[in-house]
Parts: sequence; structure tokens; C-alpha cells
Amino acid sequence: MPAPDVTTASAPSPALFAPPPDDDAFHDFADALTDLVPAVERTVHRLGQAPDDADAVAELFRALHNLKGDAALCRFAAGVAIVHPLESLLARVRARALPFSPALAEIVLLALDRLELAVDTLLRGDRLADQPTLRLPPLLAGLERLAAAPGDWLEALAPEVVEQVTGFRPARLDGNEEATTAPSAFVPVSVAADDPRSTDLAFFHTLAERFEARSPRYAGRTARQCSLALDINADAGQPVPPAQLEAAVYLHDLGMMLLPEALWLRPGSLTDTERQALMRHPEDGAGLLARMPGWQTAAEIVTQHHEMPDGRGYPHGLKNGAIAPGAKILAIVDAFEAVMLKHKDRGLARSTLRAVAEINACENQFAPEFIAPFNRVMRRRLERPGE
Repeated sequence: MPAPDVTTASAPSPALFAPPPDDDAFHDFADALTDLVPAVERTVHRLGQAPDDADAVAELFRALHNLKGDAALCRFAAGVAIVHPLESLLARVRARALPFSPALAEIVLLALDRLELAVDTLLRGDRLADQPTLRLPPLLAGLERLAAAPGDWLEALAPEVVEQVTGFRPARLDGNEEATTAPSAFVPVSVAADDPRSTDLAFFHTLAERFEARSPRYAGRTARQCSLALDINADAGQPVPPAQLEAAVYLHDLGMMLLPEALWLRPGSLTDTERQALMRHPEDGAGLLARMPGWQTAAEIVTQHHEMPDGRGYPHGLKNGAIAPGAKILAIVDAFEAVMLKHKDRGLARSTLRAVAEINACENQFAPEFIAPFNRVMRRRLERPGE
């Protein structure tokens, strides 16, 4: 018998995407989710190493059961709808009616990613119904079909669900995809060795390496970001002079080095005062470039790389047409690296697929004309990681 189709499902009720009526209760749920998800991800990782660990299975089931209960208490209907099928799947694993497989692990992690993004959307005051890039209807349809499917169909259905939600069909579902970006060794890419700008770029790269050295969390970051930014730029038809983009990648976080290490090295949320201090770092980094002849475009990119098309970015609240193309590319690259770092901070191997999917789910934060080039570049890297 063929596996059921995950692409067809009735549209969910509009009430499912309504905001929870009690703001205080929902904020409590959001805080609890922030605390719970890293522990859930670590448990999933443990089960990836030891799928028959009954204690880990029970721990994961309890976490999902409690999460569903908390969502129900604050009447967060979409949260309940996301978690309930996961709880059902784990109940089958706990009863030994279903193995805990790599495919199941990836489904759990992807669903939790979307739950976090849905919560963030509501906390911003936006409506879930206005966020088609979250792909919540196909996620919910897929989860329901997985929860009801026979165990021997799960491995075939899981990639279909992932593709419907993320737009990418995974080559493997083991929750342990390594980043397919460049190695950490510096290779000049945008100018010839005898170009006068090569000396400046070497100096900028040295400063970036010093930033990396402040924490092992950042190892290899500069090369990864430079490679991805230049590849996106090339795929888009090279709207940004490559040397300017390369310089901007090297120095976009230079201003962070002027802040107390306790502020920018620790993971986790910031106070309002800390956030205001952090929001000044683009202009601090751009100041060096602006004072060097020939690097004005790079300075503009650094200043604007945290601006957003809808005007909700910083430091100046610019809207789409006022933001430099290089800043739009760097915004995507910087966010992608941040998502990968988030996974790493939680003690997991980095999942490139999930990070790409998260960028696409948040595409309203980025210039749409560069999302497609980003996707093409990442698709090539995911499909041909050795190249």
C-alpha cells in the first residue's frame, strides 16, 4: 500500500491561528518555551546516540506533554496543534510500537523550530494568519498524518513533510548535518594579490580573526560568512562590488569588540539597556571603513546590515528601497550564522537544513530579491556538499 499523501489537507480553521486571549499567560508560556526547548533538543540528541534509551524517551514524552498542557492553559491553539501530534508519536515510541529514528528526530526538531517562530511572531504583535512563510498549514497536516501513519511509513513520509514545510527535500534525515560552508583558512577571493586593496583586505581580515579568537563559538565564522556572501552576490548577478562586500563581512561586527565581553559573548536574552548598547555596534564598525579612502560602499553595508525592509531594523529604521544591496545580503548571511550558532549553543550538531528553513520562514525580515539566490546557493551546498 502506498504511503499517504502529505500534500493534500483541508485548510485549518482561522480560529487555530488566533492570538491567545491572555497576554500575561502567553508571555509565561513563551518564557517556559525558551527554557524548555534547549533541554528537549539535547534529549533528542541523546536519543540519536541511543534510540532505545527508555529514560530519555520518557523524558521527551513528559516535556512534550507538559508543553502541550501549558499551551492549552494559555489557549494557544496553534501551539497545541503543533505539539499534540509529536506527543502522540512519542507515546508510540514509549510503548515500543515505533522506533525513535533519525527521521522522527528531525520532525520533532523542525516542529519545535516552527513553534518558536510562531511564538516570536505573536510576541511582535503580528498575526500568524499573515505569515505564509511559516508554512504552518502544511506542517500541521504533515504532523497529523505522521501521527496516524503505520510505523513502516514514517521514513517515507518524513522527508515529504520536511520538503512541504522547508522547500528542501533532505538527502538525509539524521539531525546531524554539518555546515557545508568554507573552511576557516583565509583565501583572498575578490582582488588579485597585486591589487592595492589587497593590503587593506588583509588588515580587515586580521581584525576579523581577532574577533573570532575572543570565543571558540566563533571559530571559522569569518570564512563561512565571506564565502556565503560572495556566492549569493555572484548568483544574484554581482550587484555589489565583491571587494566591498568582502570588507564589510570582515568588519561588520568590529563594533562588538568595543562592548563588554559579558554582553556579547554570553548566549541568552538581553536587558533593554544592553540591547540599546548592542544596537550601536554597526555604526562603530562602519566608522573605520568610512575614514579609509575607497571603502565607502563597505561602510554603508556595515552601517545598514541590521536594517529590515519593513523599517523595523536598526540603527536608522530604513525601509527596503533605502537599504544598500550589500547590506541586504549581509543581513541574510549574518542571520544564518546566528541560527547555526543557536543550534551549536544548545549542544547539538549544526543542522544546515533547519537553519536554511528558519531563514525562509523569517523571509519578511530580509529583502526578497536575495532570498532566492540564498536558496539556490544553499541547495547546491546541501545537494553537493563536497564541491
